[in-house]
Amino acid sequence: MAGQTPAVGDARLDKAVTDWIKWDKNPKTLALVKQMVADGKKEELQACFGSRMEFGTAGLRAAMGPGISQMNDLTIIQTTQGFCRYLEKNISDLKERGVVIGYDARAHPASGGSSKRFARLAATTFVSQGIKVYMFSDITPTPFVPYAVTHLNLCAGIMVTASHNPKQDNGYKVYWENGAQIIPPHDSGIAQSIEKNLEPWPTAWDDTLLDDSSLLQDPYQSINKDYFEDIQKHCFHRDINKASKVKFVHTSVHGVGHKFVQSAFQAFGFSPPLPVEEQKDPDPEFTTVKYPNPEEGKGVLKLSFALAEEKGVRIILANDPDADRLAVAEKQESGEWKVFSGNELGALLGWWIFTCWKEKHQDSEAVKNVYMLASTVSSKILRAIAVKEGFHFEETLTGFKWMGNRAKQLIDQGKTVLFAFEEAIGYMCCPFVLDKDGVSAAVIAAELASYLATKNVTLTQQLNLIFNKYGYHISRNSYFICHDQKTINDLFEHLRNYNGEKAYPKLCGKFEVSSVRDLTTGYDSNQPDNKAILPTSKSSQMITFTFANGGVATMRTSGTEPKIKYYAELCAAPGNSDFDVLKKELDDLADAIEEHFFQPEKNKLQRKTE
Repeated sequence: MAGQTPAVGDARLDKAVTDWIKWDKNPKTLALVKQMVADGKKEELQACFGSRMEFGTAGLRAAMGPGISQMNDLTIIQTTQGFCRYLEKNISDLKERGVVIGYDARAHPASGGSSKRFARLAATTFVSQGIKVYMFSDITPTPFVPYAVTHLNLCAGIMVTASHNPKQDNGYKVYWENGAQIIPPHDSGIAQSIEKNLEPWPTAWDDTLLDDSSLLQDPYQSINKDYFEDIQKHCFHRDINKASKVKFVHTSVHGVGHKFVQSAFQAFGFSPPLPVEEQKDPDPEFTTVKYPNPEEGKGVLKLSFALAEEKGVRIILANDPDADRLAVAEKQESGEWKVFSGNELGALLGWWIFTCWKEKHQDSEAVKNVYMLASTVSSKILRAIAVKEGFHFEETLTGFKWMGNRAKQLIDQGKTVLFAFEEAIGYMCCPFVLDKDGVSAAVIAAELASYLATKNVTLTQQLNLIFNKYGYHISRNSYFICHDQKTINDLFEHLRNYNGEKAYPKLCGKFEVSSVRDLTTGYDSNQPDNKAILPTSKSSQMITFTFANGGVATMRTSGTEPKIKYYAELCAAPGNSDFDVLKKELDDLADAIEEHFFQPEKNKLQRKTE
């Protein structure tokens, strides 16, 4: 090992590099690290080995590459060893029931990493400990993993995916035995367990263990069959679907969704949607888009618009690369395309799913057992519908992990959970998947559009009918990019001490603040004891301001990206339907929040660009 002993001058860093060289058996990442050491690249070594990827409630999400700060063979082995030991400690029948592992199509040739490779190494870890593993033999949508956990009564699920992140990233998403993503304290428990199990076990690198193992099973065929049978319970207008003249364009944005959305359409009696050929097959390079995220708007949908124009199609359905999110666009009378926001599509799907349920349940008492959920930064439109229709609406913290776990609690209490959504184009339309699911959402949106077409109503017109009946809920969400953690912390501390020490803002420009909820500190001025009801987390920033004009705005940091996001919504009473006046009021409010609360020039924040 002459010339390969690191001499960075930081004992902790030196040890991390030395251990790496001792343990890493991936020739590409090992060579990259040895080269950094030989060349004395201290800054690069610091970036790769300065701190381990943080294992949080979303699992892991980072770039693929060498070192403990990135996704690679060794960090996958270490993570899975820690997770395995944590499961052994907490679930007594782990060996008999086992775990499920799925993966998307991401790959990073430079470091030899890929989602399939990571999945095989994770499976090897469990099999080496005598634990049964159901590993999909091919790529699947993320929702198939939580579905398999519930459907096969397994102890846990792992999905190797970075969803809609840039191409160099990958991730490791974890589900608990209840079929929902993990929430505290499991995240910190698993993180501690990883730290205790860093040295690879004797057979950690030997994935030939899987080749003839009786412990390895492939659930691909059975889960495919059962999922598309279960989804049919949520099909309410098969005759309309079969006869429908409405055509759809579908893009899977170089991800896994194509085949599965085709199957979902077949399950609902539809003709298949027209795929965007250039984007229908998995491509780890995401060749035709800058960011593979349909949430970013029209840029990602360029090829979809072109195909729709060519074929005379009015509606586009777009999944993100792991097919757990859905965007929908509709051509307007003017010839322009409208891409529905996550909140607008949430209003449409929530209204539709309740309408279908109501047709089947005429008993007026049954509605008292019905629940819908949304995250606290999402539109309050479901609350307005719930108040008028008599069902229950609950808010949770941001992220489907909270909605999935809450939905499971309610289902276990005998309640009916019809729908949950978040503004980041995530929808849970079928509660047999306790997470967002872009496959079921796509076909249910198609059924809604086909049904409306029989009444000569467009999705946009229906959205306005919903707002007329339940009150306009219009939102403007955006973000600023900031790579400096101190700036982010200072910005939020400034808001907490805006009018002197521990005094939140009373005004934002001309807009009066009527209440403040801070889920970082646990303060809520609306509660008699000033204590927030929703769980609080000191590790992330999140403050919600309610304004005297009916506006609500939340500012929060992102768990997976260097962004400070804001979500502003104006909720008007039913009957107040002058959209242009409301839109101007909302824009003025959002502009004031940007100017006074974000102070982008002073804080050197980078604005969102199209």
